[in-house]
Amino acid sequence: MKQVVIITGGSSGIGKAAAELFAKKGYSVYEFSRSGKSADSICHVDCDVTNEEQVKKAVELVADKEGRVDVLVSNAGYGISGAVEFTRTEDAKRQFDVNFFGALNVVKAVLPIMRSRKQGRIVFTSSVAAVLSIPYQSFYSASKSAINALALALRNEVAEFGITVTALMPGDVSTGFTAARDKSVAGEQVYTHMRKAVAAMEKDEQSGMSSEYLALQLYKAATKRNPKPLYTAGVQYRIFVVLEKLLPKRLSNWIVGLLYR
Repeated sequence: MKQVVIITGGSSGIGKAAAELFAKKGYSVYEFSRSGKSADSICHVDCDVTNEEQVKKAVELVADKEGRVDVLVSNAGYGISGAVEFTRTEDAKRQFDVNFFGALNVVKAVLPIMRSRKQGRIVFTSSVAAVLSIPYQSFYSASKSAINALALALRNEVAEFGITVTALMPGDVSTGFTAARDKSVAGEQVYTHMRKAVAAMEKDEQSGMSSEYLALQLYKAATKRNPKPLYTAGVQYRIFVVLEKLLPKRLSNWIVGLLYR
């Protein structure tokens, strides 16, 4: 029987590339998003990950049709930017609703199915920003840091059921994510580095890794016999993450600050 994978945020960017790759590898692919379309070997399911009931029904649809869910790639997410002081609380909450609680909703829906079969793979798309918090992208960084914490704790909770949990931390990736970012310039008269910092970050993204490369890393994380809890995608970003561990926190944080001034 074909293995079954659910990929959230699969209508574009990394998620779409991952859906196409898993389909090529022979998986039955179910792509959850609000705007995708079924194509070739990929079945689109309308689903807003922030709607818990909608997520449950979408997962039940897959389980009823296939009888199994072998892999979850929790990829849905978006970014906001702006100064912490001037970010509206509702915008910060929305960032977490999608990036963290959206992931949580899907995980909670697939776990009973995976537990019943004593096997499963859960892979989160996190970010290097989870360990190297980026100024003026504070809430995005915080949401991805929360994903890492969730992945690490969940990994220990579900290990006895034959389920593995991994988070992949990409650095800069060239996708439509950049253009879709919800940018706020509120307070720019106070935080005079903000526009320049966000522009520098987006320039790095536009020249970053491809969606196809990230899709391959997600696939590898989902298919390794004994995957690590956390992976960093991209050689230079692996170096950054290692340095962050080795250097005093004051120094590593100061260096990140220098990059965005």
